[in-house]
Amino acid sequence: MGLKKLAAKVEDYNARLESGKASKIKPGHVEKVLEKLRLKAAELEAEIATTPSADKKARLEGKLAIARTHITRAEWLLKELT
Repeated sequence: MGLKKLAAKVEDYNARLESGKASKIKPGHVEKVLEKLRLKAAELEAEIATTPSADKKARLEGKLAIARTHITRAEWLLKELT
């Protein structure tokens, strides 16, 4: 999901928030998730460094790429909320 799609989701969320169909996302919630994502990325990096199997490394690198994408999105969302 690119940032344009994410921006559209945030816009949709804001519309639902105004209509009372959603609860407000607090920056603290995003920070908590961001902390977990960074921890997961660090764990994956450590596991990649110690894994001898090429297949497992490739799978872990894919997971790490996804975690980094989510970190970027969470940072963007945090900027939008503050």
